[in-house]
Amino acid sequence: MNLETVTLSFPIITTFVIYALIMLYIGFYFYRKNKTTEDYFLGNRTMGPFVSALSAGASDMSGWLLMGLPGALYLSGLAQSYIAIGLSIGAFINWAFVAKRLRVYTSVIANSITIPDYFETRFSDDLHILRLISAFVILIFFTIYISSGLVGGAKLFEATFGIKYNYALIIGTVIIVAYTFFGGYKAVCWTDLIQGLLMMGALIVVPCVMLYHLGGFGEAVNLIGQINPQALSFGTGVSIVGVISSLAWGLGYFGQPHILVRFMSIRSTKEIPLATTIGISWMVISLIGACTMGFLGIAYIVKFDVSLNDPEKIFIVMSQLLFNPWVAGILLSAILAAIMSTASSQLLVSSSTIAEDFYRKIFNQKASPKFVMTVSRIAVLLVACVAFFISTDKNASVLHIVAYAWAGFGASFGSVIILSLFWSRMTRLGAISGMIVGAITVVLYKNFGNQFFQIYEIIPGFLLASIVILIVSLMQPVRPGTKEAFETMLKQINKNP
Repeated sequence: MNLETVTLSFPIITTFVIYALIMLYIGFYFYRKNKTTEDYFLGNRTMGPFVSALSAGASDMSGWLLMGLPGALYLSGLAQSYIAIGLSIGAFINWAFVAKRLRVYTSVIANSITIPDYFETRFSDDLHILRLISAFVILIFFTIYISSGLVGGAKLFEATFGIKYNYALIIGTVIIVAYTFFGGYKAVCWTDLIQGLLMMGALIVVPCVMLYHLGGFGEAVNLIGQINPQALSFGTGVSIVGVISSLAWGLGYFGQPHILVRFMSIRSTKEIPLATTIGISWMVISLIGACTMGFLGIAYIVKFDVSLNDPEKIFIVMSQLLFNPWVAGILLSAILAAIMSTASSQLLVSSSTIAEDFYRKIFNQKASPKFVMTVSRIAVLLVACVAFFISTDKNASVLHIVAYAWAGFGASFGSVIILSLFWSRMTRLGAISGMIVGAITVVLYKNFGNQFFQIYEIIPGFLLASIVILIVSLMQPVRPGTKEAFETMLKQINKNP
């Protein structure tokens, strides 16, 4: 039975169209409410804990949650679940220790509305060097990251509607770009809320129905043991290096700009603990659902003789096979939701980098907010076009593309963010050196280093960046004002524990 391509279904088409129209409506609704750049890029720092938490989760996970991760579990079994464990730990540490300090610094010490903004004010960088380097890193790795979403969207439309990959790629790109183009940050956050709930619901329903058809968890495990005994083990066939590489995904959280801006936009630091509980609960439930679905797919595909040429389409196949077309349409919209939530957030951060960090702060400081927003919308189109061309390879793996971009941000920004928020002695040159070393290490190790020692490139990148920051910072004096600003942040945090 081959369900990877199907004939056009009226219920599924209708469901997709309705869902896309709702998302576009939200974009147009907030289009008229964006009066300032802080509105467009940061929602005027008025986002509540529920919206902030689910928006951070949904923008974080992307299409890999419903495609890449289940596909990895389907191919290799439980050993791949270490990725989910590492991500859960990293996300919790990020919310628990980074969120409050970043929110206070970017609002009380200086009104920073982008991550490059924060770097510049934190280190009193009047030469704009940190702003330029961080903006360059954001544009490079986000363009790669966005392309993973476009690949996932193209695979979704190709498998669901039986249309050619390139046409599917165009459709997905137009939908994602349209509501990011108009709505800005508030539109992205509110659509993320809807998308996050839809994603979690789909990841609960599909594995439960699969279990029912397989005759329960015990029966499924027995069948998987007969098909692929190694799939049942967390350690068999997996090296220590492989486990460490999977767990190291958690390091990436500290450097993801589209997640960090959620901390900057939350309404109050007092709401961060509630947002942490909501966000981590959503994340753990969703990751367990994704892993379970991929794991059960090993048994389901064999037992019911279903053809699956691309493991990353396991969720698509299960949705079409187990449910009537109307329900399948809703479930498949969850993939579109995952892709849209992440790609739109990344497009917005990329456009803010071009409009705010390049154009307004360096070339035209007197530009009006309205004109800056226009520049930002043009930037959305430019970044999307580049990502589109990267996405034209239909054989690309969503998980592999995400892993590369995730490592790039984790290594180049992660150690800089952590040390800048917890070490008053850190200097501007230390931040610059760490950022450059982290980014270059990821690129070189990804392309050359893995030939000699296979480990996830975020590990050498993060470690080398941290070491360089420490050494360089200790070799020079702190710039005037930076230590005082750091101490002011600590006093503000102690005032509102």
